Amino acid sequence: MLETRRLILRLMRPEDVDGLLKIFADPKVMKSFGVDPFTKAQMEKWVWRNIIHQQKHGYGLFTVVHKDDHIIVGDCGLEHMEILGQPEVELGYDFRSDYWNQGLASEAARAVRDFALFTLHLPRLISLIRPDNVASRRVSEKIGMKPEQDIMRGDEKYFIYSLPEA
Repeated sequence: MLETRRLILRLMRPEDVDGLLKIFADPKVMKSFGVDPFTKAQMEKWVWRNIIHQQKHGYGLFTVVHKDDHIIVGDCGLEHMEILGQPEVELGYDFRSDYWNQGLASEAARAVRDFALFTLHLPRLISLIRPDNVASRRVSEKIGMKPEQDIMRGDEKYFIYSLPEA
């Protein structure tokens, strides 16, 4: 578990499905992914995929809970993936649209960045961001990431933001 001034970040668990569905069933949130809002069945599958990822890699996504109202407001964490044939760890985040523009994504991302670098001792982090997602680009920049390159994943263009190796 990680704590910040306003947030608790705890390992994702099956009972988080309903709280996370409030994020992934929101058309405003899903617009940034270019996909339709999730159904409950899709949300359950997504949560289990992330729990299995945690077990396999020793890190994963945290469920983000707001300290004041104890509501699940997002997820933020680390995902192992392959980019351009190389293993990478992505720092990603998703938040309820009614909690946007409060600095919560930056607060959570900063805590996860520090956990990745100082607890897990990961040498590098990236974030994949769609070009039109200005808010996510700002979050990455606020935690010290720099744009590195553009890539195509399937038919979609992404910017890779990174915290280079120290």
